[in-house]
Amino acid sequence: MSKPANFENYHIRKWYTQIDDTLANENGVLADGKPLRKIVIAAAIHNPYAGRFSENLDLILANSPALGHEFGRRIAAALGQDQLESYGKACIVGIAGEYEHGNAFLTPAMVMPIREAIGGGKAWIPSAGKRGVPGTELDIPLAHKNALYVPSHYDTVTSQFFDAPNADEVVVAFAVATRGRLHARLGGLKANEIEGKNGLN
Repeated sequence: MSKPANFENYHIRKWYTQIDDTLANENGVLADGKPLRKIVIAAAIHNPYAGRFSENLDLILANSPALGHEFGRRIAAALGQDQLESYGKACIVGIAGEYEHGNAFLTPAMVMPIREAIGGGKAWIPSAGKRGVPGTELDIPLAHKNALYVPSHYDTVTSQFFDAPNADEVVVAFAVATRGRLHARLGGLKANEIEGKNGLN
């Protein structure tokens, strides 16, 4: 069943904002520097292909840049004066849809405007997804935005949407973090050593 569009050609039922600040690690040791802030912006969006197969996914793809701009605007607003260092994206597809429908929301056409809104990013954006029901947990992977091979910034932020996705929806989520893990001490390339030439190191 089609739903009335309320953003470009999309029917967005709900926006979500999750912010958490970690001030100390699991053993109670205070942060080595600034606290770690993680922000998740997500939307429950009607899936126009729920319950049917289509070779063409243009109903999702056509206005991806506009959707990306709105995600970017919301992320920038949530960050305020903070600067982000890592990012990631993910989706949960309601059970009437295909996993491919979720991936259609996470293409470069959608995420490039987000990159612009958050000050760029040279590394590829880690991604995850699944099919699920309302309340399904979503683990969103994070990595440094300018260099993938920075072990201190390999992280995850977990979100849960108690009323989404409905069977005919996709939850689309983008996450950012202001720093790497607290007290990361496993070696490897450090954030202050990034050359930023190729998105890897």
